[in-house]
Amino acid sequence: MGEYEPKIEVHFPTSVLAAKGVTVRLECFALGNPVPTITWRKINGIFPKKARLRKSQAVLEIPNIQLEDSGTYECKAENTRGGTAFKGHLLVYTLPQWVRMINDTQMDSGEKLQWECKAIGRPRPTYHWIRNGLPLTSQGRVEIANGELTINKVQQTDSGMYQCVAENKYGAIFSNAELKILASPPVFVPNPIRVIATLGKDVSLECKPKASPKPRITWKRGDRRIQPNKRIMVLRNNTLKIFNSSRADEGNYVCRAENQLGSAEMTAILWVKEAMRVVLSPSRVEVTVGESVVLSCKATHDTSLDVAFQWFFNQNPIDFQQDGSHFEYIQTQTSTVDLMIRSILLKHAGKYGCRAQTSADTVFAEAELLVRGPPGPPGVVIVEEITDTTATLSWTRGLDNHSPISTYNLQARSPFSLGWQTVKTDPDPVTGDMESSMAVELSPWVEYEFRVVASNAIGTGDPSTPSRKVRTKEAVPAVAPSNVSGGNGRRHELVISWEPVSEEFQNGEGFGYIVAFRANGTRGWKEKMVTSADATMYKYRDETFPPLTPFEVKVGVYNNKGDGPFSKVVIIHSAEGEPREAPSDVKAYSISSSEIKVTWKPPNPGPGKPRGYEVSYWKEAEQEESGEKRRTVKNETSMVLTGLEGNSVYLITVKGFNSIGQGPASAAVTAKTRKSPPAQPPSNLMWIQEGNNISLSWDPVKAKDNESDVIGYMVLLKQEGRGHIQVTRTINPSTMLSLPEGGTYSIEVHALSEGGEGAFSSQVRVVTSSGVRAKSSQCSVHRPTRCLTWTVLILVLLVPSASW
Repeated sequence: MGEYEPKIEVHFPTSVLAAKGVTVRLECFALGNPVPTITWRKINGIFPKKARLRKSQAVLEIPNIQLEDSGTYECKAENTRGGTAFKGHLLVYTLPQWVRMINDTQMDSGEKLQWECKAIGRPRPTYHWIRNGLPLTSQGRVEIANGELTINKVQQTDSGMYQCVAENKYGAIFSNAELKILASPPVFVPNPIRVIATLGKDVSLECKPKASPKPRITWKRGDRRIQPNKRIMVLRNNTLKIFNSSRADEGNYVCRAENQLGSAEMTAILWVKEAMRVVLSPSRVEVTVGESVVLSCKATHDTSLDVAFQWFFNQNPIDFQQDGSHFEYIQTQTSTVDLMIRSILLKHAGKYGCRAQTSADTVFAEAELLVRGPPGPPGVVIVEEITDTTATLSWTRGLDNHSPISTYNLQARSPFSLGWQTVKTDPDPVTGDMESSMAVELSPWVEYEFRVVASNAIGTGDPSTPSRKVRTKEAVPAVAPSNVSGGNGRRHELVISWEPVSEEFQNGEGFGYIVAFRANGTRGWKEKMVTSADATMYKYRDETFPPLTPFEVKVGVYNNKGDGPFSKVVIIHSAEGEPREAPSDVKAYSISSSEIKVTWKPPNPGPGKPRGYEVSYWKEAEQEESGEKRRTVKNETSMVLTGLEGNSVYLITVKGFNSIGQGPASAAVTAKTRKSPPAQPPSNLMWIQEGNNISLSWDPVKAKDNESDVIGYMVLLKQEGRGHIQVTRTINPSTMLSLPEGGTYSIEVHALSEGGEGAFSSQVRVVTSSGVRAKSSQCSVHRPTRCLTWTVLILVLLVPSASW
């Protein structure tokens, strides 16, 4: 099929009407070969960001459509043969929405009412007015123009409920308001009023009656109406104003208000008093940080008037509760108050004001407080020039706080310092008239920050802001490694160690060490380079020199700038090597079925002295590699091997070791552990008591062929509630026990053999009372029925229980 131009099939008309808030879908399908590409645009506005394209951009979907989404949209289909486009207009309609509404209003009769309501919507809304439920039209005093309502010279008949209605073809909205027309005769509250004026000052007598409609106002003094002149006039708001008042102006003034509903009068009683004078002393005072000062405020005023005082600092009222640690208000007399300022700080410098107020007058006086203190911080510190050991600094002068700056202190901080440290300067000292200096004796190739601190006769101030970080230039190292030592190592090794030089003293990049050494008594030095700045050791190996050969050793430093100094020469011996001989006279013998004791003698003295010994052991039928090894804690010459199997032959070797390695092993010796102790516990325990004595017997234990022969027995006697155990040994299957005091006792028996201790018998418990003796009779615990001849004086129990 050949290529052809695209054709568009459109699923929206040339004009689309949509309600605000809904989702609109515009469909535009195109056919063509090659398949055309569809694009959308808004011709007369910004394409909505919220719009979504679906189905290969054939569908344009606009959610929550708004008024600004209205406009002409175009879909265009294009391929290599050409293109075609279609336009459609989207119109969004909305119900009216209020932009301005009317509100309840109160007016005096005769005034002019102007109301305006305004709404937006599409189509544009129209307006009409309703009063008390009836349509309102332009007529007489009423004028209506769209959303504007004007009523001239309102009357009582105009009172009521008004509605402004805005509507279009999709709906209507209402705005309601009530209009009240006030009507009342004049009323004065309060009445009379009393006014106190200051001699020579202006005074105003207000006349503000409540009345509707507005009343006509007249003023009179006594029976005569007041005629305005240069000193007395009636202002537009009906206030009577008297300029430059005098004693002659004292008296009663009457304001009369009158409208068509009535009239009323208000009397203003005027007194003219002498002007108040306030003295604040001292008017200017200088103090030093930490001192205290008292400011006194005295008012001279008419004694018939009360006076109130208030203190201010830099025009702000002083809060004595919040600032009580520094400020105190002191009332010394009726007309005098003091301000105590304690422990003064620099921030307390400024203007202090005292305001005295009576019902006639208000007077304000100020005093200035200057505070001398340590200087403020100097300005920005700039590093002008930097070398390997110096830095030229400049700064700007800070506040001297009313005491001349005497000296500056330069401080530096680096990654290697403990905080800020004072540095030496050139010149020294840095006097207060200087604003630059040189810091000297710095370390090369170290990153520094600098700051400046000013001092005066009062003290030392706060430091400046730190400078930017700068690094001094590189230099040849000047510090040699310390604590050069060595020793140990393997045979034929010379081990040299030292404390590394701190980065602070490496003075540049490419830092490393030069290790120099020579055999004692020789002339030429061997030098080896160690390139790691963190290195702490160098090992030199030469199989030609014997153990413990003395060497002269020194360690130097270098960096990219050159070689630095060497350390002092020290004598270091080469390694003595691992032990060279095996221990001698190794012996081993069994001490139980699970233990063998091994003893030996150390090798002859010489290089390679052992620091400890390792004992290897394995069963006769096994390989040495499968055996176990144990080491002495120190340089002991004996060891007890534990946890062995009974009646077994073990092979044992001993070798010395030190930090270098292990020496040769001794020849293997053998030892056989003893047979295991009898597994059968003593049984058939018989118990007879006579007084405080217990006669105990049991059946003998017979060892099996693979067990050690019985050589005796051990009897354990324990009083319950106490930790002490009484141990009795016997070669016979019986013994006599003595009970120290009354109480509950437990008894156990086990066999003894060369292989160790056998199993415990069952435990028996004996309960007896203190101080009670039984008659001389005998009774076997296995035949309790034959004990009827006893006088029952004690209670005896034989109770088997678990071993403890």
